Amino acid sequence: MRALVLQEKNRMAIEEVEPVSTPGPGEVRVAMHTVGICASDVHYWTDGKIGPFVVEAPMVLGHEGAGTVVEIGEGVSHLAPGDRVAMEPGVPDPASRAVKEGHYNVDPAVQFWATPPVHGCLTDEVIHPASYTFKLPENLSFAEGALIEPFSVGMFAATKAGIKPGDVAAIVGSGTIGIMTALAARAGGASRVYISDVQPEKLALLDGLEGIIPVDATQEDLGERVRSETDGWGPQVVFEASGATPAYKSLWSTPAPGGRIVLVGMPIEPVPFDIATAQSRGVSLETVFRYANVYQKAIDLAASDAVDLSRFVSETFTFDNSVQAFERFLEGRPTDVKLQITL
Repeated sequence: MRALVLQEKNRMAIEEVEPVSTPGPGEVRVAMHTVGICASDVHYWTDGKIGPFVVEAPMVLGHEGAGTVVEIGEGVSHLAPGDRVAMEPGVPDPASRAVKEGHYNVDPAVQFWATPPVHGCLTDEVIHPASYTFKLPENLSFAEGALIEPFSVGMFAATKAGIKPGDVAAIVGSGTIGIMTALAARAGGASRVYISDVQPEKLALLDGLEGIIPVDATQEDLGERVRSETDGWGPQVVFEASGATPAYKSLWSTPAPGGRIVLVGMPIEPVPFDIATAQSRGVSLETVFRYANVYQKAIDLAASDAVDLSRFVSETFTFDNSVQAFERFLEGRPTDVKLQITL
Protein backbone atom coordinates (compact mmCIF):
# COMPACT_ATOMS: atom_id res chain seq x y z
CA MET A 1 0.00 0.00 0.00
CA ARG A 2 1.30 3.47 -0.89
CA ALA A 3 1.17 6.63 1.20
CA LEU A 4 2.53 10.16 1.07
CA VAL A 5 4.74 10.18 4.15
CA LEU A 6 6.27 13.21 5.84
CA GLN A 7 9.47 11.75 7.29
CA GLU A 8 10.55 15.01 8.93
CA LYS A 9 10.55 18.75 8.29
CA ASN A 10 11.16 19.50 4.58
CA ARG A 11 11.30 15.82 3.61
CA MET A 12 8.40 13.79 2.26
CA ALA A 13 7.95 11.07 -0.34
CA ILE A 14 5.57 8.37 -1.55
CA GLU A 15 6.43 5.18 0.32
CA GLU A 16 5.24 1.61 0.67
CA VAL A 17 3.50 1.16 4.03
CA GLU A 18 1.79 -1.69 5.85
CA PRO A 19 -1.68 -2.41 4.41
CA VAL A 20 -4.66 -1.61 6.61
CA SER A 21 -6.34 -4.38 8.54
CA THR A 22 -9.88 -5.72 8.33
CA PRO A 23 -12.34 -3.18 9.77
CA GLY A 24 -13.44 -3.88 13.32
CA PRO A 25 -16.93 -3.44 14.75
CA GLY A 26 -18.38 -0.09 13.74
CA GLU A 27 -15.61 0.56 11.20
CA VAL A 28 -15.30 0.69 7.42
CA ARG A 29 -12.40 0.21 5.04
CA VAL A 30 -12.30 2.90 2.36
CA ALA A 31 -10.32 3.08 -0.87
CA MET A 32 -9.28 6.71 -1.14
CA HIS A 33 -10.07 8.56 -4.35
CA THR A 34 -9.54 12.30 -3.79
CA VAL A 35 -7.68 14.22 -1.08
CA GLY A 36 -7.37 17.99 -0.81
CA ILE A 37 -4.23 19.79 0.32
CA CYS A 38 -4.73 22.01 3.36
CA ALA A 39 -2.41 24.71 4.66
CA SER A 40 -1.88 22.62 7.78
CA ASP A 41 -0.41 19.79 5.67
CA VAL A 42 2.01 22.27 4.12
CA HIS A 43 2.95 23.81 7.49
CA TYR A 44 3.90 20.40 8.86
CA TRP A 45 6.05 19.89 5.76
CA THR A 46 7.79 23.28 5.85
CA ASP A 47 7.89 23.94 9.61
CA GLY A 48 7.61 20.52 11.18
CA LYS A 49 4.99 21.74 13.64
CA ILE A 50 1.87 23.79 14.22
CA GLY A 51 1.67 25.16 17.75
CA PRO A 52 1.93 22.26 20.19
CA PHE A 53 1.65 19.63 17.43
CA VAL A 54 5.17 18.58 16.43
CA VAL A 55 6.19 15.99 13.83
CA GLU A 56 8.43 13.64 15.84
CA ALA A 57 7.94 10.50 13.72
CA PRO A 58 7.03 9.80 10.08
CA MET A 59 3.40 10.73 9.42
CA VAL A 60 1.03 10.21 6.48
CA LEU A 61 -0.39 13.56 5.34
CA GLY A 62 -3.91 14.59 4.28
CA HIS A 63 -7.25 15.02 6.04
CA GLU A 64 -9.68 16.23 3.34
CA GLY A 65 -10.77 12.94 1.83
CA ALA A 66 -13.38 11.09 -0.20
CA GLY A 67 -13.39 7.53 -1.46
CA THR A 68 -15.32 4.27 -1.83
CA VAL A 69 -16.27 1.79 0.87
CA VAL A 70 -14.72 -1.60 0.12
CA GLU A 71 -15.50 -3.46 3.37
CA ILE A 72 -17.67 -2.90 6.42
CA GLY A 73 -17.24 -4.12 9.97
CA GLU A 74 -19.73 -5.76 12.27
CA GLY A 75 -22.71 -3.61 13.19
CA VAL A 76 -22.42 -1.17 10.27
CA SER A 77 -25.83 -0.86 8.62
CA HIS A 78 -25.96 2.58 6.96
CA LEU A 79 -23.07 1.92 4.57
CA ALA A 80 -22.23 -0.88 2.12
CA PRO A 81 -19.34 -1.78 -0.17
CA GLY A 82 -19.44 0.43 -3.26
CA ASP A 83 -20.82 3.48 -1.47
CA ARG A 84 -19.06 6.72 -2.30
CA VAL A 85 -18.24 8.54 0.94
CA ALA A 86 -16.62 11.54 2.59
CA MET A 87 -14.95 11.12 5.96
CA GLU A 88 -14.97 13.53 8.88
CA PRO A 89 -11.30 13.43 9.90
CA GLY A 90 -11.59 14.16 13.63
CA VAL A 91 -12.70 11.28 15.85
CA PRO A 92 -13.20 12.10 19.54
CA ASP A 93 -13.19 9.85 22.58
CA PRO A 94 -16.89 8.96 22.96
CA ALA A 95 -16.49 8.92 26.74
CA SER A 96 -14.97 12.40 26.94
CA ARG A 97 -16.73 15.22 28.74
CA ALA A 98 -16.41 17.36 25.59
CA VAL A 99 -18.51 14.85 23.66
CA LYS A 100 -21.09 14.63 26.40
CA GLU A 101 -21.44 18.41 26.44
CA GLY A 102 -21.75 18.61 22.64
CA HIS A 103 -18.33 20.08 21.83
CA TYR A 104 -16.46 17.08 20.45
CA ASN A 105 -14.30 19.28 18.20
CA VAL A 106 -12.40 20.50 21.27
CA ASP A 107 -12.02 17.08 22.90
CA PRO A 108 -8.35 17.01 24.01
CA ALA A 109 -8.23 13.32 23.06
CA VAL A 110 -9.59 13.78 19.51
CA GLN A 111 -7.76 11.74 16.86
CA PHE A 112 -7.53 14.04 13.84
CA TRP A 113 -6.02 12.85 10.56
CA ALA A 114 -2.54 14.23 9.77
CA THR A 115 -2.15 15.86 13.18
CA PRO A 116 0.91 14.38 14.89
CA PRO A 117 1.12 11.55 15.73
CA VAL A 118 -2.07 10.51 13.84
CA HIS A 119 -1.64 9.35 10.24
CA GLY A 120 -3.71 11.03 7.53
CA CYS A 121 -5.56 9.79 4.46
CA LEU A 122 -3.15 10.41 1.56
CA THR A 123 -2.84 6.66 1.15
CA ASP A 124 -4.50 3.91 -0.86
CA GLU A 125 -6.84 2.75 1.89
CA VAL A 126 -7.92 3.78 5.39
CA ILE A 127 -9.91 2.30 8.25
CA HIS A 128 -12.39 4.81 9.69
CA PRO A 129 -15.31 4.79 12.14
CA ALA A 130 -18.56 4.35 10.22
CA SER A 131 -20.22 7.01 12.40
CA TYR A 132 -17.81 9.59 10.96
CA THR A 133 -18.18 8.32 7.38
CA PHE A 134 -20.92 9.88 5.26
CA LYS A 135 -22.46 8.62 2.02
CA LEU A 136 -22.24 11.07 -0.87
CA PRO A 137 -25.33 11.80 -2.98
CA GLU A 138 -25.07 10.84 -6.64
CA ASN A 139 -24.84 14.46 -7.73
CA LEU A 140 -21.69 15.14 -5.70
CA SER A 141 -18.32 14.21 -7.19
CA PHE A 142 -15.37 12.84 -5.24
CA ALA A 143 -13.76 16.27 -5.64
CA GLU A 144 -16.75 17.93 -4.00
CA GLY A 145 -16.76 15.21 -1.35
CA ALA A 146 -13.18 16.06 -0.43
CA LEU A 147 -14.18 19.73 -0.18
CA ILE A 148 -16.81 18.93 2.45
CA GLU A 149 -14.10 19.16 5.13
CA PRO A 150 -13.21 22.84 4.58
CA PHE A 151 -16.85 23.60 3.77
CA SER A 152 -17.75 22.24 7.20
CA VAL A 153 -15.54 24.90 8.76
CA GLY A 154 -17.57 27.55 6.93
CA MET A 155 -20.80 25.83 7.95
CA PHE A 156 -19.74 25.77 11.58
CA ALA A 157 -18.76 29.45 11.41
CA ALA A 158 -22.13 30.42 9.94
CA THR A 159 -23.90 28.28 12.53
CA LYS A 160 -22.03 29.87 15.45
CA ALA A 161 -22.77 33.31 13.98
CA GLY A 162 -26.49 32.69 14.41
CA ILE A 163 -27.24 34.24 11.03
CA LYS A 164 -30.83 35.37 10.63
CA PRO A 165 -32.65 35.76 7.30
CA GLY A 166 -31.77 39.11 5.79
CA ASP A 167 -28.59 39.71 7.80
CA VAL A 168 -25.70 41.42 6.04
CA ALA A 169 -22.39 39.63 6.55
CA ALA A 170 -18.79 40.69 5.99
CA ILE A 171 -15.78 38.38 5.68
CA VAL A 172 -12.12 39.32 6.02
CA GLY A 173 -10.04 37.05 3.78
CA SER A 174 -11.00 35.15 0.63
CA GLY A 175 -8.81 32.10 1.06
CA THR A 176 -10.41 28.67 0.93
CA ILE A 177 -12.02 29.03 4.36
CA GLY A 178 -13.19 32.59 3.67
CA ILE A 179 -14.87 31.45 0.47
CA MET A 180 -16.44 28.42 2.16
CA THR A 181 -17.74 30.70 4.92
CA ALA A 182 -19.20 33.08 2.34
CA LEU A 183 -21.07 30.24 0.64
CA ALA A 184 -22.43 28.97 3.96
CA ALA A 185 -23.42 32.44 5.18
CA ARG A 186 -25.27 33.21 1.97
CA ALA A 187 -27.06 29.85 1.99
CA GLY A 188 -27.84 30.36 5.66
CA GLY A 189 -29.93 33.43 5.00
CA ALA A 190 -27.57 36.38 4.63
CA SER A 191 -29.02 38.80 2.09
CA ARG A 192 -25.55 40.01 1.12
CA VAL A 193 -22.05 38.79 1.92
CA TYR A 194 -19.18 41.23 1.45
CA ILE A 195 -15.76 39.57 1.29
CA SER A 196 -12.44 41.38 1.22
CA ASP A 197 -8.91 40.44 0.28
CA VAL A 198 -5.66 42.07 -0.82
CA GLN A 199 -5.50 39.87 -3.93
CA PRO A 200 -7.91 41.04 -6.64
CA GLU A 201 -7.24 37.85 -8.64
CA LYS A 202 -8.68 35.74 -5.85
CA LEU A 203 -11.70 37.99 -5.47
CA ALA A 204 -12.35 37.62 -9.20
CA LEU A 205 -13.06 33.92 -8.60
CA LEU A 206 -16.27 35.01 -6.87
CA ASP A 207 -17.62 36.85 -9.90
CA GLY A 208 -21.12 35.75 -10.78
CA LEU A 209 -22.05 34.44 -7.33
CA GLU A 210 -25.32 36.14 -6.48
CA GLY A 211 -25.28 38.05 -3.22
CA ILE A 212 -21.51 37.69 -2.67
CA ILE A 213 -19.76 41.04 -3.14
CA PRO A 214 -15.95 41.21 -3.49
CA VAL A 215 -14.14 44.14 -1.84
CA ASP A 216 -10.55 44.95 -2.82
CA ALA A 217 -8.87 45.71 0.52
CA THR A 218 -6.05 47.54 -1.25
CA GLN A 219 -8.56 50.08 -2.55
CA GLU A 220 -11.21 50.43 0.17
CA ASP A 221 -12.00 49.54 3.78
CA LEU A 222 -14.43 46.65 4.23
CA GLY A 223 -16.33 48.26 7.09
CA GLU A 224 -16.69 51.59 5.33
CA ARG A 225 -17.92 49.87 2.17
CA VAL A 226 -20.62 47.94 4.00
CA ARG A 227 -21.70 50.98 6.05
CA SER A 228 -21.97 53.04 2.88
CA GLU A 229 -24.42 50.49 1.47
CA THR A 230 -26.44 49.96 4.67
CA ASP A 231 -27.31 53.57 5.52
CA GLY A 232 -24.31 53.79 7.84
CA TRP A 233 -25.33 50.78 9.94
CA GLY A 234 -22.84 48.05 8.96
CA PRO A 235 -22.94 44.24 8.88
CA GLN A 236 -24.75 42.23 11.54
CA VAL A 237 -22.10 39.52 11.30
CA VAL A 238 -18.36 39.79 10.64
CA PHE A 239 -16.15 36.76 10.03
CA GLU A 240 -12.38 37.08 10.39
CA ALA A 241 -11.02 34.36 8.09
CA SER A 242 -7.53 35.60 7.28
CA GLY A 243 -5.68 35.06 10.55
CA ALA A 244 -3.63 38.16 9.62
CA THR A 245 -2.66 40.41 12.53
CA PRO A 246 -3.32 43.72 10.67
CA ALA A 247 -6.95 42.65 10.13
CA TYR A 248 -7.64 43.03 13.84
CA LYS A 249 -6.89 46.74 13.98
CA SER A 250 -10.33 47.77 12.70
CA LEU A 251 -12.15 44.47 13.29
CA TRP A 252 -13.84 45.45 16.56
CA SER A 253 -15.57 48.50 15.06
CA THR A 254 -16.67 46.78 11.84
CA PRO A 255 -19.94 45.12 12.96
CA ALA A 256 -23.17 47.06 13.33
CA PRO A 257 -24.12 47.95 16.90
CA GLY A 258 -25.17 44.74 18.62
CA GLY A 259 -23.50 42.71 15.90
CA ARG A 260 -21.38 39.59 16.08
CA ILE A 261 -17.77 38.74 15.27
CA VAL A 262 -16.79 35.16 14.48
CA LEU A 263 -13.06 34.37 14.57
CA VAL A 264 -12.35 31.67 12.00
CA GLY A 265 -8.74 32.36 10.98
CA MET A 266 -6.07 31.43 13.52
CA PRO A 267 -3.32 34.05 13.98
CA ILE A 268 0.23 32.82 14.52
CA GLU A 269 0.91 35.46 17.17
CA PRO A 270 -1.31 37.20 19.78
CA VAL A 271 -3.44 39.98 18.32
CA PRO A 272 -4.85 43.21 19.83
CA PHE A 273 -8.35 43.11 21.29
CA ASP A 274 -10.03 46.52 21.59
CA ILE A 275 -12.32 45.52 24.44
CA ALA A 276 -13.70 49.01 25.05
CA THR A 277 -14.85 49.41 21.45
CA ALA A 278 -16.44 45.96 21.42
CA GLN A 279 -18.21 46.64 24.73
CA SER A 280 -19.46 50.10 23.80
CA ARG A 281 -20.92 48.76 20.56
CA GLY A 282 -22.47 45.69 22.20
CA VAL A 283 -20.49 43.35 19.98
CA SER A 284 -20.53 39.63 20.83
CA LEU A 285 -17.69 37.29 19.98
CA GLU A 286 -17.56 33.66 18.86
CA THR A 287 -14.59 31.47 17.96
CA VAL A 288 -14.32 28.52 15.60
CA PHE A 289 -12.06 25.48 15.92
CA ARG A 290 -12.73 22.92 13.22
CA TYR A 291 -16.44 21.96 13.46
CA ALA A 292 -18.95 19.77 15.25
CA ASN A 293 -22.25 18.23 14.16
CA VAL A 294 -22.33 19.86 10.72
CA TYR A 295 -20.78 17.31 8.32
CA GLN A 296 -24.05 15.78 7.11
CA LYS A 297 -25.61 19.24 6.80
CA ALA A 298 -22.61 20.38 4.74
CA ILE A 299 -23.09 17.43 2.39
CA ASP A 300 -26.81 18.10 2.08
CA LEU A 301 -26.23 21.77 1.32
CA ALA A 302 -23.45 21.04 -1.18
CA ALA A 303 -25.83 18.68 -2.99
CA SER A 304 -28.47 21.41 -3.32
CA ASP A 305 -28.67 24.16 -5.92
CA ALA A 306 -27.64 26.73 -3.28
CA VAL A 307 -23.94 25.85 -3.38
CA ASP A 308 -21.48 24.82 -6.08
CA LEU A 309 -18.20 23.61 -4.59
CA SER A 310 -16.79 22.25 -7.84
CA ARG A 311 -15.87 25.69 -9.21
CA PHE A 312 -13.28 26.07 -6.43
CA VAL A 313 -11.16 23.05 -7.35
CA SER A 314 -8.24 24.82 -9.01
CA GLU A 315 -6.20 21.82 -10.18
CA THR A 316 -6.03 18.08 -9.64
CA PHE A 317 -2.77 16.09 -9.47
CA THR A 318 -2.17 12.36 -9.69
CA PHE A 319 -0.87 10.60 -6.60
CA ASP A 320 2.51 10.09 -8.29
CA ASN A 321 2.76 13.89 -8.53
CA SER A 322 1.87 14.56 -4.90
CA VAL A 323 5.13 16.34 -4.10
CA GLN A 324 4.64 18.61 -7.11
CA ALA A 325 1.15 19.41 -5.83
CA PHE A 326 2.61 20.55 -2.51
CA GLU A 327 5.23 22.59 -4.33
CA ARG A 328 2.45 24.23 -6.35
CA PHE A 329 0.71 25.14 -3.07
CA LEU A 330 3.89 26.89 -1.91
CA GLU A 331 3.84 29.06 -5.02
CA GLY A 332 0.81 30.82 -3.55
CA ARG A 333 -0.87 31.52 -6.86
CA PRO A 334 -3.68 34.00 -6.14
CA THR A 335 -6.08 32.12 -8.43
CA ASP A 336 -5.65 28.84 -6.53
CA VAL A 337 -8.37 27.94 -4.06
CA LYS A 338 -8.14 24.16 -3.62
CA LEU A 339 -5.53 21.80 -4.99
CA GLN A 340 -6.41 18.10 -4.87
CA ILE A 341 -4.73 14.76 -5.37
CA THR A 342 -6.39 11.66 -6.83
CA LEU A 343 -5.30 8.13 -5.97
